[in-house]
Amino acid sequence: MEPSVEAMSAIPGRMYEAWNRGDVAGFFADFAEDALFAELEGTIYRSRAEMIAAHEGLLGTVMKGSQLVRGEVAFARIVSPGVGVVHSRVGILMPGEEEPPPTRFSMQLFVTVWRNDRWAVVALENARLLSLETMAALESMATG
Repeated sequence: MEPSVEAMSAIPGRMYEAWNRGDVAGFFADFAEDALFAELEGTIYRSRAEMIAAHEGLLGTVMKGSQLVRGEVAFARIVSPGVGVVHSRVGILMPGEEEPPPTRFSMQLFVTVWRNDRWAVVALENARLLSLETMAALESMATG
């Protein structure tokens, strides 16, 4: 198999499907063992095993029954031979909801490398998508 943008772009979709099944190991299946993951509130996980352990607790409690919806890859590019980036966006739907609120959409930036005939995620940053108005409101609450 040759490294392709299409193969790299399929990683977020597989992750969303695994999350929706409650399959934490499947969620991180495309990650290298020594991958780094910067979570939206600032936590940094430094291995696939650490990511799985933390997210098993999360999917078993606070995020139990949640679904990742409206996922899309905004761009993907091979930036150097064997190195690529993917930018995706997705919403989080909690049980009983029909549509996630605007504050529950995130974007992820993946750094991937071609290893053993497949793309492996070596770094991921997860961040919330927030409008300027929402950020201003949050800042006024924090300083008010």
